[in-house]
Amino acid sequence: MLTNEPQLVLYAALAALATAGISWRILSLLSIGMQRHSRQYAASAGSQLEDMFLFIPSHRIIELASLLAVVAFGLGFLLSMDFSRFGLIRGALIGGMAAAGAWRIPALMIRILKHRRLLRFNEQLVDALMTMSNALKAGFSIMQSFEAVVRNGQNPIAQEFGMVLQQIRVGVNFEQALNNLHQRIGGQDLELFVLSIETARQTGGSLTEVLEKIAATIRERVRIEHRIRTLTAMGRLQGIVLGCMPLLLGIALFFMDPQLMTSFLQSSAGITTVMIIVALETAGFFVIRRIIRIEV
Repeated sequence: MLTNEPQLVLYAALAALATAGISWRILSLLSIGMQRHSRQYAASAGSQLEDMFLFIPSHRIIELASLLAVVAFGLGFLLSMDFSRFGLIRGALIGGMAAAGAWRIPALMIRILKHRRLLRFNEQLVDALMTMSNALKAGFSIMQSFEAVVRNGQNPIAQEFGMVLQQIRVGVNFEQALNNLHQRIGGQDLELFVLSIETARQTGGSLTEVLEKIAATIRERVRIEHRIRTLTAMGRLQGIVLGCMPLLLGIALFFMDPQLMTSFLQSSAGITTVMIIVALETAGFFVIRRIIRIEV
């Protein structure tokens, strides 16, 4: 046995060295992947914020996402771990899933802000089209009609039309400036507006009539959308209530009997139950959203 001890020590040292090398390589690859993802995340968030005229440094978004991820990981880890080997692994897994979800919260908030801005833009587009049509009837040019919208309109449409005018003044052609506007905002109404103006300019049609018909079409579509939102309000409320009910019940039970809930969250059955509840709630959310989301 004594003659084998040096060999065992050598084998153990080689195994430890190999494990350390593999671990270092995995961590380095994860670090490179995280840095690349962070750069893409910051670039995408910064671009979307600039499109909404919110000039927030992209590194602030990364700092906020990192802070939320750290807090979520700490809460998930502390609520689900115990001092056994399996408990530490379970806490790390749940904390990691919570951190991954919290990391995406700033991007989700930016998407919500962008969607709300699009809704405001579409609501203001009808008045802008009528302003442009009246200006063209009075003998103004298409550029002067854009200036009338900028002077009399509200944000965000005044900001966006002002950006179109600035791009044209620095040398961008009219069609490209309109296409840039559509890329920043998106939406079917704006696409119809851009295509109609380009077609009318190329074919020599009556632009005032085109703008009035587009305004009437958009006004009717917005009316129908508001009607649909009114009819589906109960479904949305039911989805919110059903989605929040398990979380609220869990918080209430935690305050009523903290020891019982702590033991439940630290057990394998409790963690499995929570994961099943989250999966079912997520599936139910998407099903209800699919039912009440009606495209006009």
